[in-house]
Order: sequence, then C-alpha cells, then structure tokens
Amino acid sequence: MRDEISELTTNRLSLYVRFLNELDEKGVRTVSSTVLAGRFGLNAALIRKDLAHFGDLGVRGVGYVVKDLRRELQVILGLDRKLAVAIMGAGNLGLALADYPGFRREGFRIVALFDTLREKVGQESRSGVRIYDIQELRDVAGREGITIAVIAVPAASAQQVVGTVIDAGIKAVLNFSPGALRVPPDVKLKSVDLTVSLESLSFYLASLESGARN
Repeated sequence: MRDEISELTTNRLSLYVRFLNELDEKGVRTVSSTVLAGRFGLNAALIRKDLAHFGDLGVRGVGYVVKDLRRELQVILGLDRKLAVAIMGAGNLGLALADYPGFRREGFRIVALFDTLREKVGQESRSGVRIYDIQELRDVAGREGITIAVIAVPAASAQQVVGTVIDAGIKAVLNFSPGALRVPPDVKLKSVDLTVSLESLSFYLASLESGARN
C-alpha cells in the first residue's frame, strides 16, 4: 500500500500531524475534515481521501478524535520509532540543525555530528550532540542505529560525503548542500536548496515590481 501513496500525500500527512499537535496542546478533542481543510487551504474531500488510504480513522457524526488520529498518523509516518539521525558537517548550518528542538518534538533523535576537521572532533554542539570524525561513521551508525543522514557540507564535498553515508548502510538522505547528488536506486534522497527557494521569492518580488510599473 505504501508504494501506492504519493509523496504529496505523505507530505500532507506531516502537516496534519503538526496541526493535530497544536489542537491537542489546546485541549481540542475532535476535529472535522472541513476544519483540517480550512487550515491548509485544501478541499475537505481530499483530506478524507488522504486519511481513507489507511482505514476508517474517523467517527461518523463526530469527525476525527484528535489524540487518536495523531497517534495513528505518527505510526503511519514511522514517527513512533524515534529515528536516529546523523548530521554530516559541523559548520554553522550543521550545528544549528543539531540543536533545533523541533526534530526531537517530531520524533527524530539527532545522535551525532560528523566532520573532517580534527579540531572539531570530540567537541559537542550546544545541546550536547557529539562531533565525530567522518571516518567513524560506519561504527557510530551501527552503534546508534542511525537510519537518516543530513548533508550540511559545502557543495564541493557533498557527493563524496554522500558516498561515505551510503557505504555506512544509511538508506535515507536529506541534502542541504546546493547542486544535484547521485544516489543508488535503493537510497531515498530529498534535497532542500535554500538558494533556489530564495531565488523563487526574488522572482515573485520582481514580478510584483514589474506589475506595479506597468
């Protein structure tokens, strides 16, 4: 069934979980597909279709029980497993990611940072994430059960680092380095190109200015 679920659907499930977390913190007990749809600017029928992939998660005449739906979606997304994550690169970006508390709240444990600079090895981030030599990745990954690697290194070294990650048996990679990376078919790669996003915003602003002049 998971092969039949689109990546767009799984992305929306992640958004639903975050909203359900907010509702639960506010003490809201139930939520309807209409309320969910309104929060994300979607159609209520699409919300129901997304959730129906995984069985009958709602209660007729009530909607969805917030705690129950959140728990079900966390299991579906694998967030109940507290996945161990390694960050490749202990520069400014890598250290900021290691200390970001949102990862822990969503079920991801940042268990290690890796770098090639000897003076950084053995140090820790502000939240206590230890920095290891990248040559130790295979051993640390096995010991800590690391299943996801985050690439936060300069573009010139990103492909080589990804190769080290793959050699360590890690099958899921989140890339923050600019440029395209090559991975084998059995490795899932997602890229976050901050420059492309900024350029998209720049284009939007330029379009507004052009429209104003015309």
